[in-house]
Amino acid sequence: MLATAIVTVFGLIVLASIAVAPRRATAAVFFGGRTAAGQPPGLWTLVLSQVTTWIFARSLMNAAILGYFYGIWGVLAYTAYYGSFLTGGMIVSRLRADGAGSVQGWLGRRFGAGGTACYNLVVALRLLSEVFANLLVVGLIFAAALPETGHAREAAIIAVAGLGLAYSGWGGLGAALRTDVLQMLVFLVIFAGAFAALVTAPGFEAGAVLTAEGAAGARPGQVLLVVALLQVFSYPAHDPVMMDRGFLADRATTRAAFGHAFWISALCIFGFGLFGVQAGLEGAAYEGELLGTWAGMFPPWLFAALLISLLVSALSTLDSALASAARLVVEELRLAPRTLPGGRAAMAVFAVAGTLLTLWGNQTLFDAVAVSGTASMFLAPVLGVGLLLNRAIAAWAYAAAFAAALAGAALYFARGSALAGALLPAGHKYDQLLVICLTVLALGFAAVLAGSRRRG
Repeated sequence: MLATAIVTVFGLIVLASIAVAPRRATAAVFFGGRTAAGQPPGLWTLVLSQVTTWIFARSLMNAAILGYFYGIWGVLAYTAYYGSFLTGGMIVSRLRADGAGSVQGWLGRRFGAGGTACYNLVVALRLLSEVFANLLVVGLIFAAALPETGHAREAAIIAVAGLGLAYSGWGGLGAALRTDVLQMLVFLVIFAGAFAALVTAPGFEAGAVLTAEGAAGARPGQVLLVVALLQVFSYPAHDPVMMDRGFLADRATTRAAFGHAFWISALCIFGFGLFGVQAGLEGAAYEGELLGTWAGMFPPWLFAALLISLLVSALSTLDSALASAARLVVEELRLAPRTLPGGRAAMAVFAVAGTLLTLWGNQTLFDAVAVSGTASMFLAPVLGVGLLLNRAIAAWAYAAAFAAALAGAALYFARGSALAGALLPAGHKYDQLLVICLTVLALGFAAVLAGSRRRG
């Protein structure tokens, strides 16, 4: 019964998404997000698209899991990443004031093809992680909803990947923007009902939730909060979904959209994280990325609402990631012609690669955030010194900052190896991540400051 309800509601949402996708697409619609009449997206289209593509399924699950283990500090740590809308809005504003039409455009002017190649490598990894992690949550959901059905996880991953590719390939970025609005409104209705049920439940005490230390203690959450604050400047700049939406509308609309997206997304993530905190307070056993835990804690309708909200957010982020992949391959890397078939081919490659990674790869949700966030940290000194202070930076300094960030990301990913054990301090993985982030920033800023000069 539960599985039937989830599949039925999700199926209706997919059909509605297909119905609102553009019937006919041009290159301006597909790659530039224009309407059929050639107009840029309006304020609330941009806001809802920004929010729904950033409160994606992986993030919702991360917030809840961190809340379970580290209490309110874990939730605050993950919510801090949503300060990226404020720093990202500032970066976009400065890039546009400098005459750039994208991050790649600015890097290309300053550092040539090598500068954009380094950035595009990190962006491609980010997009792959988006597809992978959201499909991973889809698999977890259907494995929990259909525990007696063999290969439910694999079938759901392939089906959702195919459906997302089908309608996003129809209209590209234009389709993603229009369907994001529908999906975000559906998400808000479902999540509002679930949250109201949580806070009015007999066992919910606001004071206990807001001071909870979690099943594993508060300290790792506090450390992760520091990591998030260190990464929050560079993190949005390597996210192509956010950056692409920073150049679609006029500057005033864009500035307002980033501001609204910050408070809406931060409230949603914080609220979803409280479901994990409450599970920890009730002493529920951790089971299946919290999905099994929730199944035993909440009534069936509330459990179904949580799963459907996760599925909607996964679908929304998937189509946006694929649209950004098409733009990256076609407009930045120029590996395919700027045509609809060229964009669709790029989408298909990323969809297939992300699906294969999901069926085979790492199952730890936060690793994708930590690794890509660390890899992006070379942008902090480059944008801080080069964009905000308007200083010229030598190519060698840019390369050094990039190498330090990439080495840091690789070290965190391979933290269980003998080499990482020799280089990193013993302790919790977030303590190790903090050391890596501080080292990457120190090396990056040292290189960039040493290789910078006042622009003539």
